[in-house]
Amino acid sequence: MTRILANHDLIALLDPDACIEALREGFIRSDAAAVPGQRIRTDLPFPGTATALIPGLLPGIDAYTVKVNAKFPGARPALRGVICLHSGQDGQLLALLDSATVTAWRTGLAAALGTHVLAAAGSGEGAVLGVVGAGAQAELMVLGLRRLRRVGTLVVHDIDPARAASFAARHGGHSVGAAAEVAARADIVLVATWSRTPLLRLADTRPGQHITSLGADEPGKRELADDVLEGALLAVDDRPLSAAMGVLAAAGLPAEVAHATLGEILRGEHPGRTDPGQRTVYGPVGLPWQDLALAWLAYREAERRGLGIEVDLLGSPSGPVSPGGR
Repeated sequence: MTRILANHDLIALLDPDACIEALREGFIRSDAAAVPGQRIRTDLPFPGTATALIPGLLPGIDAYTVKVNAKFPGARPALRGVICLHSGQDGQLLALLDSATVTAWRTGLAAALGTHVLAAAGSGEGAVLGVVGAGAQAELMVLGLRRLRRVGTLVVHDIDPARAASFAARHGGHSVGAAAEVAARADIVLVATWSRTPLLRLADTRPGQHITSLGADEPGKRELADDVLEGALLAVDDRPLSAAMGVLAAAGLPAEVAHATLGEILRGEHPGRTDPGQRTVYGPVGLPWQDLALAWLAYREAERRGLGIEVDLLGSPSGPVSPGGR
């Protein structure tokens, strides 16, 4: 049997604290996975792109994921798709999960974790949190970061002023008219947009500031200028992928420019921030194992609570099938 988990099921099943801990453990253990994950994307003859992430693997989990996404920036939601959770024993399709929900949760919460690890320790209560791009991933980034540390005032910018105002109202902040204005006011800046031109340059930032950039996750997308990346301690989630389609690719920089991966910092192999006055940047691409980490949590909890819809995709036909049938 295959369990189908829609958006409302996943919202009921996923716990932010449990998800953050699963992602933290995943960053620590993922380099030991037997097969590296891949991101595959292609342009379409439509106003969007198709993306597949295969396989989502983590040591200790006897399952894997395959994710297929449609990304259409002008649509709401802009991302639609499905995550297939398969048994590692026999390939059985254990679950089909709404990709938009899992992707927003794993991307936003993993970004919150990376932000917390890299931002200055003094950026606690009273620190200003800035958001550029008031979408679903930003919602989860703010939720996750507030689970990890105290933050103060929230300032938001979006190309849609009404969306920025709504986001600010939900999170107890206020909206402003430009990304540079967010950076001028904030100690921690979270950027999650579809931009293809830099939104922030080094002159827009200041010493001690942290920036997390989520938008550069496929070729052509870019949020930060070259001088921001070159003037900061730069951490990524995966060096080769970042150089192929992430923040490094957007700036035409090689993989070795990244000072660390988040996994290396969490494992103690790199110290991360070493000076309160240091600029830091976290620029993740998003990795297949992150889909597995949250899909596995949701599936096991759904099995325990009996949530979702069970279907038999290989059920016996109701009648005989002719040799030429389809």
